[in-house]
Amino acid sequence: MGKLLFIANPKSGKARIRNKLLDIVDIFIKSGWDVQVYITQEPEDASREAALHGGDVDFLVCSGGDGTLSETVGGIMKLDRPPLLGYIPAGSTNDFAASLKLPKNMLEAARCVAQRKCRPIDIGLFCQEKNFVYVAGFGAFTEVSYMTPQITKNVLGHQAYVFEGVKSLANIKSYHMKVESEEFSTEGEFIFGVVTNSISVGGFKGLLPRDSALDDGYFEVTLIQAHAASEKLSGIVTHDIHRFRTARIRFLSDEPIDWVLDGEFGGSKSDVMIENLTKRIEIAVGAVKKS
Repeated sequence: MGKLLFIANPKSGKARIRNKLLDIVDIFIKSGWDVQVYITQEPEDASREAALHGGDVDFLVCSGGDGTLSETVGGIMKLDRPPLLGYIPAGSTNDFAASLKLPKNMLEAARCVAQRKCRPIDIGLFCQEKNFVYVAGFGAFTEVSYMTPQITKNVLGHQAYVFEGVKSLANIKSYHMKVESEEFSTEGEFIFGVVTNSISVGGFKGLLPRDSALDDGYFEVTLIQAHAASEKLSGIVTHDIHRFRTARIRFLSDEPIDWVLDGEFGGSKSDVMIENLTKRIEIAVGAVKKS
């Protein structure tokens, strides 16, 4: 079939890839691929390797958590002709894998990916600087993903995020900002905001619409105003939660705010522009869904 580059993060999700690596490579070889393997050594390694060698292969597959996928996408987005992309989820939460309908079992996911049944997906552009795959967010709980130590994730898995989220309840802060888009604009105090292209964030599927399309050129936006919450968030009412879809949105705040991109720290900014790059990458999926 051609050349396949397999980028694997050995630390993601209780280091599950270490016991599966040879079996996964065997699946690819038996499917007819000429396989080259790269094991990441440090943060941003997947991005560098994808940018350096992604243009030399027909198929690039990465394995790790959502952060590894995001790094890989950031790398191939630098190429004039990005290769087809595959993803074998091996992290603690694996939000985007659910949107792709990929099996949780790594070997089953590898067999699925090897079939190369692909579909296009939108990619996010953050401040003309960085790309993200499925979520850009700020405020309450969003920092949990990148503040949770890797060793805690490996020991507790998804429970690590719940544990850190409960601890963050006592430190909820509101931010004054203007939100500007063609579909919706407002100004006020906000404790939380996410711009997503997924059916799950932080492992919680109820937060986002289950019918979210991955290639329609739009993000799903959810914002929660500060006055909508009591100390335990029990006072949230519907009219204080803003939900809408947009292809382009800008956030202007009085102070720099920490943003999270696909579970990793994305920077601290007071002026944020987020744009949808429609159908920018082809990715292997578990079940092809027509838009």
